[in-house]
Amino acid sequence: MNNKNILLTRAARHIALPQIGEKGQKKIERSTILIIGIGGIGCAASSYLASSGVGQIILCDFDIVDETNLGRQILYGPDDVGKLKTLCATKQLKRINPNIKLSSIPKRLDDEELITIISNCNVVLDCSDNFSTRFQINSACVSLGKYLISGSAIRFEAQLAIFGNDYNELPCYRCLYNKADETLENCAGNGILSALPGVVGSLMAVETLKLLSDNYTKASRLMLYEGLAGEWRELKIKKRFNCPICS
Repeated sequence: MNNKNILLTRAARHIALPQIGEKGQKKIERSTILIIGIGGIGCAASSYLASSGVGQIILCDFDIVDETNLGRQILYGPDDVGKLKTLCATKQLKRINPNIKLSSIPKRLDDEELITIISNCNVVLDCSDNFSTRFQINSACVSLGKYLISGSAIRFEAQLAIFGNDYNELPCYRCLYNKADETLENCAGNGILSALPGVVGSLMAVETLKLLSDNYTKASRLMLYEGLAGEWRELKIKKRFNCPICS
């Protein structure tokens, strides 16, 4: 089977969807996305986006694999402990789909570097675990008018937010959170259900594919999941008139 037939076979179920079809799949295959943070959420999101045929995926994470990661970060195994996450993830994603282009950035990006990389991307996925990084990513996406999908999870709770790309009318991440929220908890000190990041990452992949195939409606929103109760809530995010980034 030649390369073209392999690509068509992999994409067959997408092409069968009238909302995507060959035209939408080609848009997916010509797209470039940036994923910042290859932990539990980033592992799940990147796996589905790679298998879906996104043309180029850029992975950014300065961390190394730790034994405590193995329960929820599905791209890594025991042999990866002590190695850079970006290198291990790239190797695994290439096994999932050798036909896509993968780039890895094993360091924390400064503002100028982030702007340069995001300027060439269609969608940015924020899978990081701290507010300073999230604020930095948001500022870059707002300045460039790029779509931003942000996900987080802790204990049994998760959230997913979608922003962009017309920030003159629509809110940004700083409309939802401010610097005072940097003291909020993280999963390292509070624990997390192992499968929960996979739920968030999978949904981020869904929203990314919708954006890339022009199936996204213009409405920034926040989805909240309470795992113990098994309940979802969806909130519309309002633009903050005094937001220091988008107003």
